[in-house]
Amino acid sequence: MDEVKLQVKPYLTGTGRIEVRGAVTRLIVPQAAQTQYADAQLDDRLVYPDRSLIHRPPLRLTLRARFSSSSLLGTAGFGFWNHPLFAASNPVPLPRAIWFFYASPPSHMDLALDVPGYGWKAAMIDATKLGALALAPLALPVVLLNRSERWYRRVWPFVQKNLSIEEKVLPLDLLPEWHTYSIEWGSDHARFMVDDQLVLDCRDRAPRGPMCFVAWMDNRLAVVTPTGSFQLGLFDVNQPQWLEIEDLAPLE
Repeated sequence: MDEVKLQVKPYLTGTGRIEVRGAVTRLIVPQAAQTQYADAQLDDRLVYPDRSLIHRPPLRLTLRARFSSSSLLGTAGFGFWNHPLFAASNPVPLPRAIWFFYASPPSHMDLALDVPGYGWKAAMIDATKLGALALAPLALPVVLLNRSERWYRRVWPFVQKNLSIEEKVLPLDLLPEWHTYSIEWGSDHARFMVDDQLVLDCRDRAPRGPMCFVAWMDNRLAVVTPTGSFQLGLFDVNQPQWLEIEDLAPLE
């Protein structure tokens, strides 16, 4: 499995800022208000004139990263996704991702059974597969059934499997220290490692391509639950928070 070669460009919204210091690139949200979305992002979709999604399995991503603290406000992370609403080469505007992902409470995206909907995670999803699309007409009945704990535990594992949802919560004390993160993305499996230690092994399924690389820090608040709750909002950020990545400088 070959190591992916990345070329990235910055994408900045609101107060988001990117600084390069030697081999380290810092994605910063220095401050933000609930009235303004702030995002500091590196993205290789922006490198290409047609904003193509270029990455397909098999490949391996390895990078070293750390965060400003273990109590960030918003979402952050790095890996691959399909920019579901904005990629011209993406025919289905539904999410597909394989990444290391952080969300701070009260955000909660409860996608995997018995896994908290916030925190620092290794995670994947593919809502664009045929099995996932076939479930679309059943979305309302599934939401209603999920409001019963008994039915939720019977129905949701089937839905989770068809959406290729897998998640593993990682210790928050990883965030402020330098660690090496790896994703092995194969056509029928995925493996996540931290400092060469396996943290999540998805043996029989993985998101399909194409996707783009993304790394970001923002002030987004999001609620998405199997019972039909959906909410988007923003956090007030009163002190700088950042993500640092080694050897990933943006193109000029």
